[in-house]
Amino acid sequence: MTLWDDRILEIINDEGSGTATELADHRYIRVSRSQISRRLKKLAEHGLLQPLGNGVYVITDTGEDYLEGELDAGQLPEADEEPESSTA
Repeated sequence: MTLWDDRILEIINDEGSGTATELADHRYIRVSRSQISRRLKKLAEHGLLQPLGNGVYVITDTGEDYLEGELDAGQLPEADEEPESSTA
């Protein structure tokens, strides 16, 4: 996890969804669209984001748990594992 990952998750959580292009134009993000695109894919692989298609991502329950401090980055599923469902 990087500082940018946290910011990406926070922005998508606040705005309901996001794309690499939208995030690259955001005032709190200072990395390129291609870097953001790679991070979005990684965050989805670890179950923090859900791709909806056409480059749009939404946050998952796991992503919300991470932002709320209920889940440590070390507890995230590996990219090849299925993320566990969160029941709160």
